[in-house]
Amino acid sequence: MFYYVLKYVLLGPLLRLVFRPRIEGLERVPASGPAIIAGNHLSFSDHFLMPAVLKRRITFLAKAEYFTGPGLKGRLTAFFFRGAGQIPVDRSGKEAGQAAIREGLGVLRRGELLGIYPEGTRSHDGRLYKGKVGVAVLALTAGVPVVPCAMIGTFEAQPPGRVVPRIRPVTIRFGEPLDFSRYAGMEREKAVLRAVTDEIVYAILTLSGQEYVDEYAAVVKERQTAGERVPRRTPLG
Repeated sequence: MFYYVLKYVLLGPLLRLVFRPRIEGLERVPASGPAIIAGNHLSFSDHFLMPAVLKRRITFLAKAEYFTGPGLKGRLTAFFFRGAGQIPVDRSGKEAGQAAIREGLGVLRRGELLGIYPEGTRSHDGRLYKGKVGVAVLALTAGVPVVPCAMIGTFEAQPPGRVVPRIRPVTIRFGEPLDFSRYAGMEREKAVLRAVTDEIVYAILTLSGQEYVDEYAAVVKERQTAGERVPRRTPLG
């Protein structure tokens, strides 16, 4: 119930007023049945902008830190994310990854939309980074289509560290659904998972026009913190 109050009464109208989103390809999102919406992640606002424009309810796998913050602010944030239908995921360690897969499969088996960011974290510099294979595991195990999605302009509106977004238009662009049925039963093959993930990320890249870095975002962040040089664009595929 709270999800729809947020979408249609509290948050949705405000987001449309602030960002004035231009929506392209919305008809490519399946009207029914399970599917994965795989997008780039440029801003904290992405969590709410995409659900605001979709006609169907979507559930995201959100980092557990959003649900475990201290004090009143932490409790309010946790309440907000749970009410918005987000599922907390501990991102530390292999077992945590398996838990995320289980949660995601549960959403898909209920015939719902699952939102996921293949990069695994928010981009700190507006570039698109190498995808983690969890999205491929989910797509192949559940046997569902993957709809690529590009958020354009949200980094400039609310880059990391900015609490109040700038008032500026953004674009939300959906691509053609990707069918991976040719890989049915191969969800344990590492080479297949890598190929599927790269195909999804390439589709996002084509939609967004971002600069691509063939490394994991978390690794580059760590290296930046240590003062090392960050690589320039590397071709995908």
